[in-house]
Amino acid sequence: MMGRYFAIRIGRAALTIVLVVTFAFVVLRLSGDPALMILGPEAPPEVLAAFRKAWGLDDPIWFQYLDYFGAIAKGELGRSMRDGRPAIELVLERIPATLALTLPAFVFKVALGVPAGIYAALHRGSAIDRAVMMTAVAGFTVPSFVLALLLVLIFAVQLGWLPSGGQDSWRHAILPIATLSLGGAAVLARFTRSAMLEVLGQPYIRTASAKGVPWRKVVMSHALPNAAIPTVTILGFMVGSLIAGAVVVESVFAWPGVGRLLVVAVANRDLAVVQCILLLVALTMVTSNLIVDFLYGFLDPRLRAKGAHA
Repeated sequence: MMGRYFAIRIGRAALTIVLVVTFAFVVLRLSGDPALMILGPEAPPEVLAAFRKAWGLDDPIWFQYLDYFGAIAKGELGRSMRDGRPAIELVLERIPATLALTLPAFVFKVALGVPAGIYAALHRGSAIDRAVMMTAVAGFTVPSFVLALLLVLIFAVQLGWLPSGGQDSWRHAILPIATLSLGGAAVLARFTRSAMLEVLGQPYIRTASAKGVPWRKVVMSHALPNAAIPTVTILGFMVGSLIAGAVVVESVFAWPGVGRLLVVAVANRDLAVVQCILLLVALTMVTSNLIVDFLYGFLDPRLRAKGAHA
């Protein structure tokens, strides 16, 4: 049963990657002519035709699709139409810059959101609970680009404490990391609070309290471990979206990471680079969700039993 559970999850993960790659392939081919974007509409027709032939853009779309998947099977992700370099090489150059933002931001999300959600649940209905939830709702609803511009306006323009963009020093990373952290911390705080409240309302919590078990031990030994199981889901999603979540922030702060590369590649119709980044994002998100499914299977046998019949 356990093997079947894992096999089903792996099969779904593989299907998800194929669907994401297919969707990206079709949308990119329908969004515009790369030859016109790169060479310009004033380029002679024979030059445009030669460019399309050189990059296989004059082939039927079904042939391009099969050729693309065949190249992926051989580990080839194409070359940039701008400079002819391998797309994977361009992407790998940008990953360290993106991780320099997203990894610290993830740590701060967890460090801020989880304790805030737990504290709010343990003090439900108090002024602190309401303040935490109001702050969480505000952080959750404000778009990341609005928050980024607000932080720039306050700390870069008005106060002059921090630079507004670039990657020259560690000070340039503070505002992007803060932008990525605050929204995620708000989501974690709300989710953790809901999970804790659900667990605290369970009969076994009331039974433990009625037996005279110290409340601190009830929370640490019974409530927190059980509330942590659903929280793993949102944490897995956040790990999977480390690269995708940086697109807007890197653009606002002119941070030279994968997200900014994606925006530039989309604008230029650099198909191989866009497809490579989307494949990387899909692999990251699917892998993180697959790990979460595996953890669920080990932590909760009931889910494993249900998954075997899914």
